[in-house]
Amino acid sequence: MKKYKFILFLILTIVSCGQSKKNNSEKISKSEMKGFVKSNKMDKAEFWKIIEYSIARSNDDKLEQEKIIIGKLSTYTPEQIIEFEIILRQLIIQADDFKIEAAQKIIVDYVSDDSYLYFRCWLIGKGQKIYTETLKNPDFLSENISQDEESFFEGLMYVATNAYKIKTSKKEEDESFPRIVAIKKGLDYDFGAPPTKGVDWKEEDLPTTYPKLWNLYN
Repeated sequence: MKKYKFILFLILTIVSCGQSKKNNSEKISKSEMKGFVKSNKMDKAEFWKIIEYSIARSNDDKLEQEKIIIGKLSTYTPEQIIEFEIILRQLIIQADDFKIEAAQKIIVDYVSDDSYLYFRCWLIGKGQKIYTETLKNPDFLSENISQDEESFFEGLMYVATNAYKIKTSKKEEDESFPRIVAIKKGLDYDFGAPPTKGVDWKEEDLPTTYPKLWNLYN
């Protein structure tokens, strides 16, 4: 009889803990929703606020994160959406560094022009702290990402375009669209991108250059 009572107690405890976690999650979610207050300008602080908001509400689902960013961004003015695109491109270009390329090589085991671009978008999509600290030292990623997550976020490149379409009701891209405006300002992260920064890496040096990241994936 005592054995059955113990089992019943154990089941009730597990259920109670699960409910408690659920309630705490709901409280955090509501708190995050109330805490988001739009600024009257789009700057880097506002940019990162939108990214962090999307991280908190997407449960590591990149498609969901993309939808959340588009939904939030489409509530801003067309000019602010353009500024979001400009900031995004500045961050992509800033992250064009051989040490970031080396991090991708360790994590994904290959580097191509497209995958390297999507990798940098993924890094931005992980939030300001991970982005900033990884640019200082890619080993920072070893303790701040899941080993089995997909390390690319191509969809981030199109959020401003889609938000702009929603905001302006324009279906076809023209000279007013964020991408075109940003490229005219010299912010081309593709064919007209500046040279990659830093010192190029050799594959045989990666285990000692970034030992924590290397040990995680090898």
